[in-house]
Amino acid sequence: MIARSVRARRRRLLSALFLTLGLLATAAHADEPIKIGLSGPFSGGSAPMGNSMRLGIQMAVDEINTYVGGVLGRKIELVERDDAANPDKGQAIARELVDTEKVVATVGIVNTGVALKSIDIYQDAKVPLVVAVSTGTEVSRRFAPPNAPHNFVFRMSPRTGVSNAFLARHLVESRGLRQIGILADDTGYGEAEMGDLVKALATHGVTPVRVERFGIGDRDMRAQLDAVRAAGAQALVMYGIGPELAAIAKTKAEMGWTVPTFASWTVSMRNFLDQAGPAGDGVMTVQSFIPGSENTRHRQFVSEFTSRFGKEAMESAMSAAQGYDAMRVLFNAMSSAGTTDGDKIRLALEQLNRGVEGVVTTYIQPFTADDHDAITENMLVLGVVRQGRIDYAFKEDAKRSFAVRRKAQ
Repeated sequence: MIARSVRARRRRLLSALFLTLGLLATAAHADEPIKIGLSGPFSGGSAPMGNSMRLGIQMAVDEINTYVGGVLGRKIELVERDDAANPDKGQAIARELVDTEKVVATVGIVNTGVALKSIDIYQDAKVPLVVAVSTGTEVSRRFAPPNAPHNFVFRMSPRTGVSNAFLARHLVESRGLRQIGILADDTGYGEAEMGDLVKALATHGVTPVRVERFGIGDRDMRAQLDAVRAAGAQALVMYGIGPELAAIAKTKAEMGWTVPTFASWTVSMRNFLDQAGPAGDGVMTVQSFIPGSENTRHRQFVSEFTSRFGKEAMESAMSAAQGYDAMRVLFNAMSSAGTTDGDKIRLALEQLNRGVEGVVTTYIQPFTADDHDAITENMLVLGVVRQGRIDYAFKEDAKRSFAVRRKAQ
């Protein structure tokens, strides 16, 4: 009964919000949907991120279509494609969405390698792309001025430069650790994370004692871990996706090596938490969203998501939240633009000054012409794996989670 009451109140609040925008659909246009692309890995090792993101986006679209009849008087139709974390497939999907499906915008993309091979297509076609999960720094910077007159690639996830600056500060300033070892996968994502951590550590006068790489599908990580330990590492930082990171954590535990371990946000994936088991406990990670928050908006989102899709559906909480937020921000920009013209939607995204309530935060001017990243370092928190779930590493962060985190200007 309480859950129904919460959902009913939330529907009323959503309807009131959308009504203030003057966006109620008219029957004259309702039969012609607006196509928006949705690209991500819905199969393979990255699927927990891709599917959680997809459900977050679907949830936002369902709310928009149900409560206000869509956008610009027309329902939104998602054109979904599975890129399977394959850059070539992602590129082909981008071409199909732009040339064949004629989407007015696309949301999604999880893997940095896929993003880097796809973004040129959206940029050339002047079709806005709102990246929900991919974090490689170049994704939002390749076409940033002065590289191009206008940038059509926007991002709702923390780029690797931001998350690694946060992590480096914690490692060196808060923990006093200077002998850092790194294990990174050999994808574009691993390269981006590793490169940006090396840069961030250098600002503190620190050089990693050892950097080792591994491939997707690798499960024997003993040689890499032996090399990092032999180099005298006081801490280990690992970058990859769930299954490979779980293999590292388990091998490290078998070796009896107990140095502090840090990882990319991907340890929040269900396939890491399940496969690592007790070996994953204590691994720390930079996060934009942790479900066990004191924030009412966070709790409502998790409750509604699990009610719609089931308790096991949120395999990657950050992906789900950022996907939902990406769609809401795009919706508000399209509403402000008053058109499906890509260049005008881009401009509206850059001038989105009114608050857009999301899950990660309430977005007030998340983008400018020169800055297409919505997340800044002050909006991040450090999480830790505890008994198969992600929790706040520090109680004070959990207590502060009720406050809205504003983007640093």
